[in-house]
Amino acid sequence: MSNDEPLVVAEAPKGNLPHGRINPRSSIPFFAIHLLPFLAVFTGITWTAVWLFMATYWGRMFFITAGYHRYFSHRAYRTSRPFAAVLAFGGCAAAQKGPLWWAGHHRMHHRYSDTPTDPHTPRKGFWWSHVGWILSDDTSPVPEGTMKEYSDIPEIRWIDKHDWVAPWSLAVACFLIGGWSGLLIGFFASTVLLWHSTFLVNSLAHVWGTRRFDTTDTSRNNFVIAVLTMGEGWHNNHHRYAHLARQGLYWWEVDASYWVLCGLEKLHIVWDLKRPRPEWLEAKPAQTEADLPVPD
Repeated sequence: MSNDEPLVVAEAPKGNLPHGRINPRSSIPFFAIHLLPFLAVFTGITWTAVWLFMATYWGRMFFITAGYHRYFSHRAYRTSRPFAAVLAFGGCAAAQKGPLWWAGHHRMHHRYSDTPTDPHTPRKGFWWSHVGWILSDDTSPVPEGTMKEYSDIPEIRWIDKHDWVAPWSLAVACFLIGGWSGLLIGFFASTVLLWHSTFLVNSLAHVWGTRRFDTTDTSRNNFVIAVLTMGEGWHNNHHRYAHLARQGLYWWEVDASYWVLCGLEKLHIVWDLKRPRPEWLEAKPAQTEADLPVPD
């Protein structure tokens, strides 16, 4: 999408929607990784592994929320080309595919929220929205025409094409630092938790929580998900003002990713963070993205 192309949201139909099919063969590695942390009963769990678990979980969560989501998907702030590559590589380390794929599908989610074209609406089934859509061949390619402003950048395109490099580099680092325990707990266990915490935004945050804004989708605000995802749980806020770098609109709405971005802004690593205006914080009738300010 270009800067002058408004995001048009289709009206969501009522009732359940049909979903695609999961590819069982290509899904085997995904399910197998869920079993690997249990091998820690043979290796034990060291304190080094615990610290690696914390570092790899929160570090990669920031790259997903602040990088893949708020930067690549919504251009909620600006940064340098080198740091954009850092955000892309760090997001890849979360093993959620490349930035063009991730952000492209997220833009489709906002454009067609809760309609048949939405790749992961819960109206196609809760488990489909949580994980099934990722394992389907229907969503394998980057949605055409969604990531024009980034797909021409060579380093971003390379990182997206070779999205296996970052996670396996991190896995090797965890093994070298913490041995088998570091690999099983510091990498694989944190990856599984990272996956499902992120996936909850697509599934549970459209089913369970409160609605401050009467948007045309099923998005909800959920404190628990916000804590797990460094601020992504304020999903109803986000669907109302998708272009903002801040998703927790009030001081009590935990938004750790935004706080880190504010710190990076002071260091001049990022700039032009898009923040809400006071008059935007009042609940208003349902509006589409086309009614909202278009990011610069």
